[in-house]
Amino acid sequence: MVLITGGTGLVGAHLLLRLTENGEKVRAIYRKENNIQKTKSLFQRYNKSALFDVIEWVQADILEVPSLEIAFANITKVYHCAAIISFDPKNEDLLRKTNIEGTANIVNFCLAKGIQKLCYVSSTAALGDLAAHETIVTEESEWNPEKQHNDYAISKYGAEMEIWRGQQEGLNIIIVNPGVIIGPGFEDQGSGQLIKKIGDGLLFYTLGKTAFVAVDDVVRIMNQLMESSISNERFILAGQNIVFKDIFYTIADTLKVKRPSIEARPFLMEITWRLHWILSVFTKKTNNLSKDTLRSFLSKTEFSNNKIKTALNTSFLDVQQYIKDHYSVD
Repeated sequence: MVLITGGTGLVGAHLLLRLTENGEKVRAIYRKENNIQKTKSLFQRYNKSALFDVIEWVQADILEVPSLEIAFANITKVYHCAAIISFDPKNEDLLRKTNIEGTANIVNFCLAKGIQKLCYVSSTAALGDLAAHETIVTEESEWNPEKQHNDYAISKYGAEMEIWRGQQEGLNIIIVNPGVIIGPGFEDQGSGQLIKKIGDGLLFYTLGKTAFVAVDDVVRIMNQLMESSISNERFILAGQNIVFKDIFYTIADTLKVKRPSIEARPFLMEITWRLHWILSVFTKKTNNLSKDTLRSFLSKTEFSNNKIKTALNTSFLDVQQYIKDHYSVD
């Protein structure tokens, strides 16, 4: 049986859909019962309700060791998708505890239970930094501790260190580092929040650039890697490197709303994050437009997908066409 952590999130839910379609016996962890509804709705979206019913759900938390004892019973392979994604500085402790300590618990159980293989969903945020002579980030780019990294990136990097510890102790592992993951069904998470903001009439765009990837590609490649003889490797999952302005325009056109029309230059972004920080202090609400979030929209970092394309002889879906196919209001 296969265990999936984070089965109520974007990647975990789509992974459950793929594995059940393939006839796999799967068990998924959930923390709150109402969170399961998101995954159920995804299955309904694709008319796969019957497949949803074959999932074995176990209430557990990656930070609660006794609950994991039950979740790991009779498991052979693990996909670790659970994580906290936040760029709000107030969530630093939660990020480190969940993403690092939680991953350490998963690794320890995998070792104790003799799990055949573990796949960990990391992020391009955990990859190394460009050296002076480099123009594109690869799996070999080295993390520079002297450079500034946000709390989320540090937590994912720390989680990867736990995965590599497991590998050194005899566990077969795979790490995938997806770019910004685009996929339907989870409008309150990750890229879903961005798509909603554009649908609500976002005014601003930037000329920054980063890697985007369709969630279908992410779960397909994860599954292929786990079923292959490949182990103890990490792979960047980058469909295409796209300028934010272009992806914003594609989303707006698909949703049939007005395109963002004002370029957010660095000076404007610096003012914006400060205003949102002040508002979050007085309102006690989560700051979804932190300094790190806004500065990331200005970055022009490109990521290589050559390693995974060579390893699996694979290609990626066109992300902008994927948006048109899955978010059209027609």
